[in-house]
Amino acid sequence: MFPVEPGCTHDLTAACIHALPLLYVAAGHGVPTLADKAYTGAGAGIRVPVRRPAGGQVLDRSTRGWNSYVNAERAFVEHGIAHLKTRWRALRHVSLCPWRISAIVAAALVLSRLENRY
Repeated sequence: MFPVEPGCTHDLTAACIHALPLLYVAAGHGVPTLADKAYTGAGAGIRVPVRRPAGGQVLDRSTRGWNSYVNAERAFVEHGIAHLKTRWRALRHVSLCPWRISAIVAAALVLSRLENRY
């Protein structure tokens, strides 16, 4: 688990600091990473949905299929995050120091796994 950056730090900036260097190594071994549109331009191996062109043009069928695939695969992660936020009320509106949130999320993950016997 990576440390938490202050709330004003953009996701892509935090990813560049903590996660992307490791993901680039994995991409070099042929392991891609699926991400949402916020990570467009993150670099090699980071696969994101394709944005619709300006002017309201419709994406072709294969591009829409790619977007569906990326979003469907990411749905599992989004479901997990939603589960943590709904199950653990402490994670809904956190106003603590960002560095303390990492420990709380780690504890919630452990407790959720024990509770659900994954």
